[in-house]
Amino acid sequence: MSATVVDAVNAAPLSGSKEMSLEEPKKMTREDWRKKKELEEQRKLGNAPAEVDEEGKDINPHIPQYISSVPWYIDPSKRPTLKHQRPQPEKQKQFSSSGEWYKRGVKENSIITKYRKGACENCGAMTHKKKDCFERPRRVGAKFTGTNIAPDEHVQPQLMFDYDGKRDRWNGYNPEEHMKIVEEYAKVDLAKRTLKAQKLQEELASGKLVEQANSPKHQWGEEEPNSQTEKDHNSEDEDEDKYADDIDMPGQNFDSKRRITVRNLRIREDIAKYLRNLDPNSAYYDPKTRAMRENPYANAGKNPDEVSYAGDNFVRYTGDTISMAQTQLFAWEAYDKGSEVHLQADPTKLELLYKSFKVKKEDFKEQQKESILEKYGGQEHLDAPPAELLLAQTEDYVEYSRHGTVIKGQERAVACSKYEEDVKIHNHTHIWGSYWKEGRWGYKCCHSFFKYSYCTGEAGKEIVNSEECIINDITGDESVKKPQTLMERRPVLLHVKETMQIDERKRPYNSIYETREPTEEEMEAYRMKRQRPDDPMASFLGQ
Repeated sequence: MSATVVDAVNAAPLSGSKEMSLEEPKKMTREDWRKKKELEEQRKLGNAPAEVDEEGKDINPHIPQYISSVPWYIDPSKRPTLKHQRPQPEKQKQFSSSGEWYKRGVKENSIITKYRKGACENCGAMTHKKKDCFERPRRVGAKFTGTNIAPDEHVQPQLMFDYDGKRDRWNGYNPEEHMKIVEEYAKVDLAKRTLKAQKLQEELASGKLVEQANSPKHQWGEEEPNSQTEKDHNSEDEDEDKYADDIDMPGQNFDSKRRITVRNLRIREDIAKYLRNLDPNSAYYDPKTRAMRENPYANAGKNPDEVSYAGDNFVRYTGDTISMAQTQLFAWEAYDKGSEVHLQADPTKLELLYKSFKVKKEDFKEQQKESILEKYGGQEHLDAPPAELLLAQTEDYVEYSRHGTVIKGQERAVACSKYEEDVKIHNHTHIWGSYWKEGRWGYKCCHSFFKYSYCTGEAGKEIVNSEECIINDITGDESVKKPQTLMERRPVLLHVKETMQIDERKRPYNSIYETREPTEEEMEAYRMKRQRPDDPMASFLGQ
């Protein structure tokens, strides 16, 4: 049955555009198999030439057969090859070349005078739409006016670089930009030569060179080599590199003749940074960069000005560091606006320019302020009171008790509320809320608990006090209400416990708080524990 299946497979045609007979290779004889094995052994030993693939390249004889041979069901006519092991061209990514870069600017020599269909309705450019336009929105767009049509920008290409192309720092650099610098230095050199030639002509016309040539010192070769004339002539020819040998690197002595570098030893009195504070939780010391940025004496209670070393960051923000940073910022802003200044190249010029800028800025502010005051007035509002009054810091002596009350001196005024205060209605001499008893607010003048009631004065107080006193008919003595015991308050505690089990959204307002007047002991404890922010000794209470 298996032979029938094999014959059926061999007889079936291959589906597709290319029809080819897929016949299984015939079985090799023993003699052929032995010869093939001997040839492989000779190739591995190097006695026989290596097998060649379809591209003419040698195949390593040590590569297994299942890698180099093509399966018979793919193409039995193909010779052994390694092409399928190599990267396939159709599957390789196409990267942009190193010379390609994004275009800058707009297209030249293309001036549009008429609106084109499909262009931006705001500026009239064809390379973007209205929603992507970067130009300021016009009141009437270019679509309707047909004037001031903006030029078309370059359509930027989609560049895709490989690993090296993404990290090429010179990619997109235009060498013509460097020619501008070369031309500028050539102009400066030409100007120097012109000035030098002009100066020589002036000296020749005035007769100084003739006098020096006829002088006896010059005739006998005794001319001073450091004379002012020779200095002026040689200073312009010498380059600034003449000072390179005079400057030593930090921590080194460099001998230009022997080319030997000698390290300076550290001063033995210096204390290493990591020995200043041995606490492991103190400032971190980086052994690789030898840097300790934080202050090692931060937790010791010492002022940074009192210690000899307060960290690297403290040194960075002291002295002229801040002013130099401001000068550098001014140099960048000035360069952006067209001024040729540089902090390292022209420090003196930059310093003078910065000083004049600050003076002009102050004068401009003063003129602007005077013009506004002259036009609108309001000088009296600028005369602010002194800072002592604004910050409420005076030298008035105030003495406080241990409860926080003022014993000696004037107490600080209470800040006013945004609501109306001291509003007395219906003949009351005190405001509503001046009297409180058993969880109820009232008037202090008549002890009335009704907000819109009329004042009854002392008579109202007597009526309220008489209701509190219960006369015992049997003994005839007046018994004052006593505070409730724990057993008497038990129903109240049970009510509170039941209320706590109710959902918060359904619980009545202030249902779990007991409204009663605080006792004298509680008020005494409150006065002893509370802290007043205006107490001058408040900062020493925690120590």
